[in-house]
Amino acid sequence: MFIAEFNGEIIAQANKEEILMIEGNVYFPPSSITSMDFLKKSELKTNCPWKGDCNYFNVEVDGQEAKDGVWVYPKISETAKEMVSQNNDGKDGDFSGYFAFWNGVEVSEV
Repeated sequence: MFIAEFNGEIIAQANKEEILMIEGNVYFPPSSITSMDFLKKSELKTNCPWKGDCNYFNVEVDGQEAKDGVWVYPKISETAKEMVSQNNDGKDGDFSGYFAFWNGVEVSEV
């Protein structure tokens, strides 16, 4: 199982079969988020040439914040789906809506 944790709270948890590994990052499916109350939409938006447009969220737990600590690609290209599938043992490579964490949010396998 993989978890994403911030300030003592588990923000996401998923079995290994549910996650996708992309460029060294664990991408969690939307159903793995324990509470959307921890995520506050950020104004930051970026674009990746092969993945597409990306939105960010701040993670807030008990007054502590991981600014832009979560990113998600709402819609990805067919090329990205194919590449991700090939690099994840043939799993469905559609990671639209999946969440990845950084900037103070710890991701670990337990």
